[in-house]
Amino acid sequence: MWSLPTSSKDVCRIVNGLLKTALGPPPGSSTILSPVQDITFRHESVKCLVSIIKAMGTWMDQQLSVGDSLLPKSLENEAPANNHSNSNEEDGTTIDHDFHPDLNPESSDAATLEQRRAYKIERQKGVTLFNRKPSKGIEFLISSKKVGNSPDEVVSFLRNTTGLNATMIGDYLGEREDFPMKVMHAYVDSFDFKEMNFGEAIRFFLRGFRLPGEAQKIDRIMEKFAERFCKCNPNSFSSADTAYVLAYSVIMLNTDAHNIMVKEKMTKADFIRNNRGIDDGKDLPEEYLGALYDQVVINEIKMSSDSSAPESRQSNGLNKLLGLDGILNLVYWTQTEEKAVGANGLLIKDIQEKFRSKSGKSESAYHVVTDVAILRFMVEVSWGPMLAAFSVTLDQSDDRLAAVECLRGFRYAVHVTAVMGMQTQRDAFVTSMAKFTNLHCAGDMKQKNVDAVKAIISIAIEDGNHLQDAWEHILTCLSRIEHLQLLGEGAPSDASYFASTETEEKKALGFPNLKKKGALQNPVMMAVVRGGSYDSSTIGPNMPGLVKQDQINNFIANLNLLDQIGSFQLNNVYAHSQRLKTEAIVAFVKALCKVSMSELQSPTDPRVFSLTKLVEIAHYNMNRIRLVWSRIWSILSDFFVSVGLSENLSVAIFVMDSLRQLSMKFLEREELANYNFQNEFLRPFVIVMQKSSSAEIRELIVRCISQMVLSRVSNVKSGWKSVFKVFTTAAADERKNIVLLAFETMEKIVREYFSYITETEATTFTDCVRCLITFTNSTFTSDVSLNAIAFLRFCALKLADGGLVWNEKGRSSSPSTPVTDDHSPSTQNFMDADENISYWVPLLTGLSKLTSDSRSAIRKSSLEVLFNILKDHGHIFSRTFWIGVFSSVIYPIFNSVWGENDLLSKDEHSSFPSTFSSHPSEVSWDAETSAMAAQYLVDLFVSFFTVIRSQLSSVVSLLAGLIRSPAQGPTVAGVGALLRLADELGDRFSENEWKEIFLAVNEAASLTLSSFMKTLRTMDDIPDEDTLSDQDFSNEDDIDEDSLQTMSYVVARTKSHITVQLQVVQVVTDLYRIHQQSLLASHVTVILEILSSISSHAHQLNSDLILQKKVRRACSILELSEPPMLHFENDTFQNYLDILQAIVTNNPGVSLELNVESQLMTVCMQILKMYLKCTLFQGDELEETRQPKNWILPMGAASKEEAAARSPLVVAVLKALRELKRDSFKRYAPNFFPLLVELVRSEHSSSQVPQVLSTVFHTCMGAMMDE
Repeated sequence: MWSLPTSSKDVCRIVNGLLKTALGPPPGSSTILSPVQDITFRHESVKCLVSIIKAMGTWMDQQLSVGDSLLPKSLENEAPANNHSNSNEEDGTTIDHDFHPDLNPESSDAATLEQRRAYKIERQKGVTLFNRKPSKGIEFLISSKKVGNSPDEVVSFLRNTTGLNATMIGDYLGEREDFPMKVMHAYVDSFDFKEMNFGEAIRFFLRGFRLPGEAQKIDRIMEKFAERFCKCNPNSFSSADTAYVLAYSVIMLNTDAHNIMVKEKMTKADFIRNNRGIDDGKDLPEEYLGALYDQVVINEIKMSSDSSAPESRQSNGLNKLLGLDGILNLVYWTQTEEKAVGANGLLIKDIQEKFRSKSGKSESAYHVVTDVAILRFMVEVSWGPMLAAFSVTLDQSDDRLAAVECLRGFRYAVHVTAVMGMQTQRDAFVTSMAKFTNLHCAGDMKQKNVDAVKAIISIAIEDGNHLQDAWEHILTCLSRIEHLQLLGEGAPSDASYFASTETEEKKALGFPNLKKKGALQNPVMMAVVRGGSYDSSTIGPNMPGLVKQDQINNFIANLNLLDQIGSFQLNNVYAHSQRLKTEAIVAFVKALCKVSMSELQSPTDPRVFSLTKLVEIAHYNMNRIRLVWSRIWSILSDFFVSVGLSENLSVAIFVMDSLRQLSMKFLEREELANYNFQNEFLRPFVIVMQKSSSAEIRELIVRCISQMVLSRVSNVKSGWKSVFKVFTTAAADERKNIVLLAFETMEKIVREYFSYITETEATTFTDCVRCLITFTNSTFTSDVSLNAIAFLRFCALKLADGGLVWNEKGRSSSPSTPVTDDHSPSTQNFMDADENISYWVPLLTGLSKLTSDSRSAIRKSSLEVLFNILKDHGHIFSRTFWIGVFSSVIYPIFNSVWGENDLLSKDEHSSFPSTFSSHPSEVSWDAETSAMAAQYLVDLFVSFFTVIRSQLSSVVSLLAGLIRSPAQGPTVAGVGALLRLADELGDRFSENEWKEIFLAVNEAASLTLSSFMKTLRTMDDIPDEDTLSDQDFSNEDDIDEDSLQTMSYVVARTKSHITVQLQVVQVVTDLYRIHQQSLLASHVTVILEILSSISSHAHQLNSDLILQKKVRRACSILELSEPPMLHFENDTFQNYLDILQAIVTNNPGVSLELNVESQLMTVCMQILKMYLKCTLFQGDELEETRQPKNWILPMGAASKEEAAARSPLVVAVLKALRELKRDSFKRYAPNFFPLLVELVRSEHSSSQVPQVLSTVFHTCMGAMMDE
């Protein structure tokens, strides 16, 4: 391009001059031209403008084709619209360009100018943003370093920058946030009110902004103003409060005096009266207030106002419809300007100055310009007049040649602005053309409008790579064309596809052929005939009145004009999409999704035209590289999800079916390993399945997925993830038919196509397992749950045997042969087990959680399958993995029995993945389930004892937890399991391991004791039988409901507690009897501690007479059996006595080391005292005296019953004494002889006691006396 040095206004003058000619003389002015001359003159001016924009486009195309090395890099990109700097204030995006200054001097100049221009545009962008949202604008300017981050620098910007909205300045200064508050303070402090009149100070202060409308904001600003004024004038008022109140009064006076809406004005006297006492209770001088009143009333305090737009010129109705008023105002305003305005004008002036400096003295010198960026400046100053000239001419003239010329101008202008990346200008031209098609008001359509449609189609095909956001206007036009053509041909409306209540007969009828049958007073038809505005997405049918026949006839005639545009031309735009470049096709898809959404969301006439086109263009572009196709699908995916969740069920079904068709086509393509695009492609099904509230849609998705998978199973790779997610969601669905339908397909996949699941990626195995686990939780039918559990066992078998294709490949490169042994399995990691943990974890933990299912059959089945899997495949587990299995799979199973505690929180389990977590208990086990679980646990532990020996302590603690369970079933199960564990492994236990077992049992017993004693204290507030009469003893009327519940709970808790303690005693006793030869003194010590503790507790419980009375009364009222406290005491002492006697007799070494014989005597004496207490003195304590009593009371019924219960125990004590060695008997005889004498004097319920007592005296005491 040859550029002659010109003045800064030459380009503007040329274009604006042609615009003036094209528009003709202004209204009301005279001209010497005839009408024909005037029209010719106008048309020639339009031709000149078309030639100018055409020349620009021609030169631009030449430079782009031969001078690529001199272009900005952004122009070499496929999407210049996204990379060029943009002066659109609303866009808020500017990008610097690299102009390669070393290649061309003009390029260097342009780069420098562009940088300066970019700075100014960036700053102007901040101003624009400030005028919309002040806080955002300041943040943007500070972040882009156009304004400093200190309050003072922001104040300088607010006070010195032109173009700021005064109202927004006031709003920002009134904000309560910290930084705006600091800015407001700095802003007010920047004023100097020294020696200034108060009224003038307010007037001066308010020149820079307008007070905000919110009272709190005004309050903050005026409060600071008052403070500043008093600081500058310290002697003006008594305090800043006076200035604050007076400032409000002045503002109110100003509003009252100068607002025409206020009829009754405030008088001077009113003003003075309103301000009395504001100066710390004193009045300000009346002369001062009167002068202030006159000053405000005479001279209005005018706040800063926004720049007013130029006066609007009168426009005809079509100009308003087409939105031309703003364009014409812009043009007329620029014609009256003396100077170039804004950053562009300054940059153009700089270019001209550089041209002058290079031209020397010759004013006719030309300069070669090869930088396309220079063209932007020319377009920026000329596009407005061109748009106005083309639009007004096309609007006002029906001349075919003039219309064609204007449309040519539009096409050239769109081409130039689109290629140059000038989004605002491009969109303005495209929008104007779209409005001129008049498709939104087809009843007024003319030939020039049809020509505009053709031009739109040409632009779409020729400049599609640069249209970007403008695609939406073009595709909207194509949608409206198709709609009108269908109506003209009488084809059924798309709405018929969505109307579920219509009969097939009505659907077949559709609309009549309007070209043949005339008018039809159908609401939708009437709306189309009437038309609407261009921006209306839907045309409402509720407008009053019927369509007249002449309107119908005119509409039909105009529809005939659309016959010039065939379906081939429309479809060509969509077919041409496969030739679009990357950024262009992405923009095209975005726009088409918007148009389709608008069609589908129409409340009166939903359409699927653009939706079908979306499926088509997806098919056309499916062969693009994955990187591009992924970007396209990310847009389509969100669209399908949004529409699939539509409240319009018919629309959602249509969309899901369209997605199914597209997915079927895509699954025909083979996907390689390690890709994830199939999963992304099917993601819309997953999201809609998870979020849709429509059962019909969820069922449709399950059917679609089932059909796709079963028909394309060999092609499914990464898509398995989405498939299993859909079925997982379906498994938890509230509709039974959806659950069964999904499980039917899932069953077929696992049975027949399992090898395909992990063909390319083994992680899909985990997804499959999670899906099956979800099916196991289905409550509709147990068959589904049980079959799913069976499939989980099948999956475990495949995993252990290397059935995963991925595992087989791993083995081929790194073979591993696990060593199997019934008692000593391999301890090395199975096939580098760290990589396989993620596959076993969900399977095992899922089954573990199922053990707390409320259904007994599911609990038992899951227990059986889980422990069978562990037992069958445990030989390939490493020790580390086994630790994890125990801590997070096995132990949580028993939560339902012993609840949450810190029993298993040990550091040794911390290395296991955090995905393992104890699941909360929901259902208490029955006796059968508890027995099964304990039995399975012991079997597993015995089978892999060598590997999992470190878990002995935790396993024993767990069994001890079962023993101390309040329920009978778990307690019995725990006892049996612990005994079996000791029986199977007792000979392999070390000293410490035996000690761990007994310590665990001891801990279980002690924890039970402490918790039970807390329970007993709840009975303290309940009266016993001593405080009640005989009539009130069994009367429950004087006991409230809470006390009854407490009594009932304590009785039940006491019974279960006694059962648990007896079970602990049984376990300890049996363990000693079976393994006494293996036990050391340290083990015996723990055993004796347990027995001593429990027997002492039993004696204490049975000796608490007050507690017994309360319990007896509670049982009487509640009609319950009493807790067997006496039996508890006798049984514990009997076992304690037996163990002590066995140690003394069978293990003399331990007995001597622990002095067990002394403990035996102590227990024997205690038992005798308990017996004598009930037989001899009926409750009085035994006096420690050897003086004989001279009277004996007979036993009562209760005492006889107790004596009879204790007789066997006393007999055992006497036998134990009898069996003592002579030396031992002699040593302890002084201690127990008085007790034996008392036995002689006592009344006995059993004859066996005197008989054994006689034997003791005869054989032991007699022998000792003979010595």
